[in-house]
Amino acid sequence: MTLGKKSKTLIVQYTPRNERSSTKKILDAFIGEVKNSDIEKLDLTKDVPDFFLEKNLDAYIHRNYLGETLSAEQKNSMDKMDRMTDQLKSADVVVVAYPMNNFSMPAAVKAWFDSVMLKGQTWDVKNGGYVGLMNGKKALTLVSAGAIYAQEPMASMEHALSLTNLEFKFMGYSDVRGILADGMNADESVKLSNLEKSVKQAKSIAQEWYLQK
Repeated sequence: MTLGKKSKTLIVQYTPRNERSSTKKILDAFIGEVKNSDIEKLDLTKDVPDFFLEKNLDAYIHRNYLGETLSAEQKNSMDKMDRMTDQLKSADVVVVAYPMNNFSMPAAVKAWFDSVMLKGQTWDVKNGGYVGLMNGKKALTLVSAGAIYAQEPMASMEHALSLTNLEFKFMGYSDVRGILADGMNADESVKLSNLEKSVKQAKSIAQEWYLQK
């Protein structure tokens, strides 16, 4: 299903190695195929999400679970989380790109998910069950990893792409895709082959999702 109207695409990236980053190469390939969409970027190495700590966690519970009005100080403690949540909600497509760190997502990426997965905003509880509120939207995750996770024993150690896909599905995204470019620390031939395959996958998804003129 293509996006037939002027849409908005949010790029959430954590690529601190910049041009040396395998993840960024795949992301750039995807962006190069985007058509008929406004692109907004969020660089998590520069705009670092807040962690849930005492003040903002208390404010979140009182507002989103108990339905209470927050004080000015409490509102201020939630400002960045609310901004990032509103930014995500405004996008038709979200692309999250990062390298695997120690078998999972980097701390800044996890903090972003914690910031935007707010009750009553991107998910809720109805009739005793969880309901995602982001249906009709698309999500793509781009991850690079040093080891090869296609088979055991490494397959069961992969908690990056699998966790990200779970987060998006929980929020109710209608189309959730993911690309894992593994083997980036393998022999050069393996690395280049896997990277090329991932680049082609990213281009293909973009061509499928966006109305091509």
